[in-house]
Amino acid sequence: MVGCSAALAALMLVGCVSMASVPAPEIPASLQPGKNERVLAVLRAAGVQIYECRTKADEANSHEWAFVAPEADLFDRHGKRIGKHYAGPHWEAADGSRIFASVKARVESPSPEAIPWLLLTARSAGPNGSFSKVSSILRINTIGGMQPRGGCDAGSEGAKARVKYSADYYLLVRTATQRAE
Repeated sequence: MVGCSAALAALMLVGCVSMASVPAPEIPASLQPGKNERVLAVLRAAGVQIYECRTKADEANSHEWAFVAPEADLFDRHGKRIGKHYAGPHWEAADGSRIFASVKARVESPSPEAIPWLLLTARSAGPNGSFSKVSSILRINTIGGMQPRGGCDAGSEGAKARVKYSADYYLLVRTATQRAE
């Protein structure tokens, strides 16, 4: 892990001011957001990561838990539900605006029992609203959500497991000078 860059240090300060319960962890260099991005919102997700028992692609007689989708509610710093996170992956605000994101960078969580931390590139996938201008998402402070360790074999193929998780999602937007270019 490396220390925070000046841009992320400012991001974390804004995040901590707006959400007192969110600690300011060290963010690995590969997860640093763009220099021309700022925090729009810090949201807490609480829900499940859904896995399905499937035959391994390269071993017909072996099985594994495969990630299917997240299913979580999104909360603001006051604990008010303001949206949801679901397959796609999508993040959808209560006003109907939503974003789709793809993984740009990934690092293992500091906790071996938690899903990885991610930096995602986002784009609008719905009507204008509170999420429509989000350009990146930083997922940190993950708890839980790892695939089950056992119970997946030929007899349980197709079974689903819903594993509780929580995470902090920093929704980032490009600054006005970046959008104008």
